[in-house]
Amino acid sequence: MAMGFASGLGMEEEARLAGILHDLGKYSPVFQDRLHGIGTGLDHWSAGAWVAIKEFRSKAAALAIQGHHIGLQAGGTIEDFRSMDPERIGKSSSHPYGLALTETNTDLLLERLRADGFDPQRPTTPAYTSSSNCASMFDVRMLFSALVDADYLDTEAHFSGARLAGPRLGPEAALEAVEAAVREIAAESTASDSVRQVRGDLWDACLASAAMSPGLFTLTAPTGAGKTLSMLAFALKHMMANPNRSTRRVIMVAPFLSIIDQTASIFRSVFDKRFGRDYVLEHHSLSGTGAEPGANETGGGSAEAVDRSAAALRDRQLCENWDSPIVVTTSVQFLESLFSNRPSAARKLHRLANSVILLDEIQTLPLDVVLPTLATLSHLSKRYGTTVVLSTATQPAFCQLDDKVRALGTSGWAPREIVPESLRLFERSRRVSVGWPRRDEKATWRDIADRLTSERQSVCIVNLKRHAVDLARQVNELGVATVKHISTSMCPRHRRSVLDEARKYLSVNNPERFCLISTQCIEAGVDGIDSPFLMRSFGPLEAIAQAAGRCNRSGAYEIGRMVVFHPAVEGVLYPGDTYQRAAQVTRAMLDDMGPERMDIYSPELFEGYYRRLYAATDFAETGRKLADAIRAQHFPEVARLYRLIENSSINVVVPYRDEVLGMAPFEDLVAEVRATGLTRQWVRKAREYTVSLFRPTSLADSVYENLEPVSLGDKLSTEWFIYGQATDYSLTYGLVPTPGSGFWNA
Repeated sequence: MAMGFASGLGMEEEARLAGILHDLGKYSPVFQDRLHGIGTGLDHWSAGAWVAIKEFRSKAAALAIQGHHIGLQAGGTIEDFRSMDPERIGKSSSHPYGLALTETNTDLLLERLRADGFDPQRPTTPAYTSSSNCASMFDVRMLFSALVDADYLDTEAHFSGARLAGPRLGPEAALEAVEAAVREIAAESTASDSVRQVRGDLWDACLASAAMSPGLFTLTAPTGAGKTLSMLAFALKHMMANPNRSTRRVIMVAPFLSIIDQTASIFRSVFDKRFGRDYVLEHHSLSGTGAEPGANETGGGSAEAVDRSAAALRDRQLCENWDSPIVVTTSVQFLESLFSNRPSAARKLHRLANSVILLDEIQTLPLDVVLPTLATLSHLSKRYGTTVVLSTATQPAFCQLDDKVRALGTSGWAPREIVPESLRLFERSRRVSVGWPRRDEKATWRDIADRLTSERQSVCIVNLKRHAVDLARQVNELGVATVKHISTSMCPRHRRSVLDEARKYLSVNNPERFCLISTQCIEAGVDGIDSPFLMRSFGPLEAIAQAAGRCNRSGAYEIGRMVVFHPAVEGVLYPGDTYQRAAQVTRAMLDDMGPERMDIYSPELFEGYYRRLYAATDFAETGRKLADAIRAQHFPEVARLYRLIENSSINVVVPYRDEVLGMAPFEDLVAEVRATGLTRQWVRKAREYTVSLFRPTSLADSVYENLEPVSLGDKLSTEWFIYGQATDYSLTYGLVPTPGSGFWNA
């Protein structure tokens, strides 16, 4: 089975060796006793790992075998491999986990293995060369993935019977379904003719470029151009144009749950009726199908109390190894899995080979992980036949980092652009004029409130949740317009309800005065927010451009107007150092170039911006610890350090009063989890009423006073909580806990 998973990876021989040797330590009387309930605390894997390296000179197989229960360990030095020697760890006092080997005589174990007819062979082309880069580590993870997926599936088949394989892709039929959906959307659209034409040209460009050979691509198109379905069409047509590849699946990756929800809903509307519910898989921390890769393997953050319904079991199975043709997942789930050392997270990696990966809103990728991420994606494409597409309206100039990427991998970064420059999509999408602030020009919230309410319809986007609340209160005090507030302080059900209302108010035909105040959560990937007038708190250039995509989005007005401002506030202005540095680069460009040359519809402006941003970033220092861990080939340390979100978060079910159902959903969720503990079925229901909070740094933090940890079997979850103070959840502002935690600086 491992050989089958490794077919096309160029490591079938090594996968066979790993599959044969992975449980070599079970060829012992001690383990046979364990099967009868005698003895505990046994290590049955180290013997096979030692034989793989000592007898067969296979470093990758040795690491995979060693890690199939405890996770991939360090493999950068001779000493790392000598630590597998049974003579060293033969006693529990010497074992790193306090275990006892089932047998220390590996010659005897090999003799018993061969007596059963197995014939392990040394691989002719070992997968792991011990090169100190991302590529060599990823090759080990791919072999590891093939081994652990085979091991999990084989064990499952023994106890429960072989599982039903996921549906196959069928790109021709899938593309027909997408084309039908696009025709239906176009027929119902109220967008202007110019917007329709841009969308049509992007669609045609994606289909035309799909004929190119597999590799690295960028898709750069303005907001509102219909990128989601166009790049899906590219992926399907691309597979049809390259029929000799063993095509497997399309993976859509997006940074925010709001985009994931929206994208998964679109894809399901396209495919479910025709191909069934297993065709599209939605996988992230709140989908109820498993924890993010950083969670405790033994269930500290996931719903390990099993929901035994047939649908829940099927969802869990498909998520375990991504055995669906269309996968929609978060950047955290996807990218952190590429660098994980844990069996459960790495298990799906071998299924990325010969697939198409669509990374949406790629400008959100943190700078401290850019280089290892690009190096790994480049290697995934070059060695494993995977096509990778980076999509955004504000394409980072990653090509400028080619030499730095090459230093961390086997190849650099030189993607092909899907959309030809001759289409002039950005120039043709010029629907907004931008007013920039002088350096010394600052506006109070009351100034901003007055400006917003002087317009019939307006939207304002700010950098912090605290700022959104302060401004919304100022606008409310004026009493001249209907005001709505949006931020991640609100649970998804609440946000969706407010967004639905906002879309109705932001209608060309609506005569009422309306104002929407929001954090950046509406900037990327949220459809239907379309205002003739928008204000944006000063920030990174890409954030300002993304915000402009919420202004005159459908081209209903001759020109939309956007005003960028500096808020006159004290204290923290930006959510993090990286965000602040990018804002400072934007300010420097504005000072140098002047507002007349700050054209957010110019790709050249963004290339210059990213060049400055990269020049202002000390890549030798940014992510230094991660780079050192990669050079040391230290798998656990790389997994620990590769994080897309600096602050770990907790999931808090909040007392949102639904406009139709009242408090019943919250009360039912609380009663259920208190009775049954955490289950995947409960998580699926709870996600609609969940807010993510930065994990408080101290148990003395005041926010913990209102948090009830959810039961997880015989212990309490450290990831899921119930919020106990109903008065802290506002139907206007969402969760507003007592000041004092890091809640507001986000």
